[in-house]
Amino acid sequence: MTSSPAFPGGLPIRRIAHDDEAVPFPTLLAIATGVPKSFPFHSFTIQLHSAAFGESVQPNHPGGMMPGVMVGDSWWVNGRVRSLSALTVVDAEAADKKLPPLPEAVVAIFAACGKVKSTVQVPFPSSSAPTAVQAAAPDPEVAQAVRAVILDYRARLADIVDRAALPHDLPPALEVLQSTPLGQPTGPKKPVLVRAFKPLGYDCHGESGTFTLRRRTPGNLTVQISLDVGTWSRSLTAMFQVHGLGFRATLPLPVSRRAMGSAQYPIGDADRWQQLVDNLAALVAELERTFVPAVEAASGPAPEWYKPES
Repeated sequence: MTSSPAFPGGLPIRRIAHDDEAVPFPTLLAIATGVPKSFPFHSFTIQLHSAAFGESVQPNHPGGMMPGVMVGDSWWVNGRVRSLSALTVVDAEAADKKLPPLPEAVVAIFAACGKVKSTVQVPFPSSSAPTAVQAAAPDPEVAQAVRAVILDYRARLADIVDRAALPHDLPPALEVLQSTPLGQPTGPKKPVLVRAFKPLGYDCHGESGTFTLRRRTPGNLTVQISLDVGTWSRSLTAMFQVHGLGFRATLPLPVSRRAMGSAQYPIGDADRWQQLVDNLAALVAELERTFVPAVEAASGPAPEWYKPES
């Protein structure tokens, strides 16, 4: 057994390694059935490595995932969580339209595991071998230009909210929190989001707790709206992001001029949820008109194959 930090300054992670010895499959199967609560830990992961998944991106790093398949199981006070994830490494050029196909052996493993629910692309610089699972940094001039756009819009966010002409003048979050009765039914949230943002070109993913809305620009950038509707707090937090190769331009989405500076806003009943979504849609339309083109002009296009998440 070895013990080392997952990252500098972090807590140590204990690892039982069989680098030079194959683990009997019945042993893996027994472990994969779940972690008994009597054990002195509440989570574990099994990493199954194969050269077919590509070259290692984090050698000798117990806290990181190697190319292959990772099986996870954990328990906590709110129940048991099991996960299955995989990491593959492929070579691609910026001018390519698509990523190269995965090896047949990898495709067969994915087919045996079932339908892939989501994917995340993590680009690496081509000039050097990757040493950590992190996105490649953009060109310094591009990074500086994008950062200048972000800082400019954050400094002028109040004026941008005014220019968006939000349809509802919602009061500050604290005032709403003090006057809103607890336990008000909000009703289904997703249909309201779909009606407001589908005309703007966004798809909507999520059912409860969080929602993600995305669309692609002509320059292959990914525009994303991230909404946390607070399973416990019943409050809304909204962020607007533009993803490019190696960068992410992020702005907060205030729900009204008088609510600026509030990280969370009480959702309340169905009528207020509709008002919140109406305001967000109006603000997003203004950012689509100005912020997104400004970021795209500063960064240039992304490769056609680059899709941060799908």
